[in-house]
Amino acid sequence: MVTRRTVLAAIGIAAYPAKLFASTADTIIPLWPATPPGGGGPAGPVNESARGAISNIGVPSMEVFQPEKPNGAAVLVAAGGGYKRIEMKKEALSAARWLTGRGFTVFTLTYRLPGEGWHAGPLAPLQDAQRALRLIRQNAGRFQVDPERLGVLGFSAGGHLLGMASVRSAFPSYERIDAVDSLSARPSFSALIYPIITLEPPYDHTSTRRILIGTHPSPERSAEWSVQTHVRDGCPAMFLVQAQDDPISDPANTRIMADACKRAGIPVELHQLASGGHGFGMGEKDTPTGLWPDYFSAWLAPFTSAAPARR
Repeated sequence: MVTRRTVLAAIGIAAYPAKLFASTADTIIPLWPATPPGGGGPAGPVNESARGAISNIGVPSMEVFQPEKPNGAAVLVAAGGGYKRIEMKKEALSAARWLTGRGFTVFTLTYRLPGEGWHAGPLAPLQDAQRALRLIRQNAGRFQVDPERLGVLGFSAGGHLLGMASVRSAFPSYERIDAVDSLSARPSFSALIYPIITLEPPYDHTSTRRILIGTHPSPERSAEWSVQTHVRDGCPAMFLVQAQDDPISDPANTRIMADACKRAGIPVELHQLASGGHGFGMGEKDTPTGLWPDYFSAWLAPFTSAAPARR
C-alpha cells in the first residue's frame, strides 16, 4: 500500500504539506512508476502559497478522500490556476469535502504544470489525467468504487484539463508503460465549473492558452487544444457552471461547450449564474454561486445508485 508516509519519504516532507493535504484516508497514489513520460520537470519541493495553491510539482499524484458512508461512485477532481499553479485548498479540497459528505470517494489530482520544464509540454497534464483515471479503475476494488461510476470535476484550467480528458479519452497521449494503460480513461460523467473551453479567438486571452500553445498559435493549434472541437458521440454527459460576469473565462466558454454537446447528442446541463466572477469554488452562501452545488447534487443523483440511469 502506498501511503502518505511512503511518498513523503521518497520525495521529501516539504513536498506535500500536511496541513494542506490532511484527509480521512492519508493515501497518496503516485501516477507513474518512475519518471513521467518525456522526463524533465522541476527540482526541489512543492511550493505552497499562503492561500494553499501549489506549484513546482515534480511528482504528479492523487490523494484519496474516502467517505464515511460510500455510495460506490468516485470523482477525480482537478483544481485550476491557469496551468501556472493548482488551487488545491480553495477548489480541490473544498470539493473533496463536499463530495465525500455525499458518499463519493474523491481523488484530488496533482498534475504537472507545462511551464515547469516538462519535455511533454502541453501533453503533460493530459497524460496525468488519463493515467489517473486508469489508476482509479485499477484500484476500484481497493477503494470499493464502481469503475463504471467514475466521474470528473474540474475548475477553470482544471476544467480545461478534465474537459480534454473527457472528450479525448481514446487519444494516446503517451505510450503504454504497463497493464494499467490497457484500462479505459473515459469518465462516466463530467462536471466543468467556470472552465476554459476554447483557446480560439476572440476568447483566447487566458493564461491557459499562453502556457499551453504560446503567444501566437496557429488556428490549427488553437483548435487542437480547444475542448469543444473534440466533442463527439460517446463523450460523457456534461454539467457546466459559470457566472455571467466571469472576467477570466468569458461566459461564452460554457455556451460554446453546451452547443457542441447538443450537436453531438451528448446530454448537457448548463447553469449560468447571475454573478460570482471567477474562482468561487463550491460557492458562497447567500450569493448566486451558492446555488450551483444544489443543482450539481440533483444532477449527480443517477450516479449514486448501483445501477445509474443512462444519460
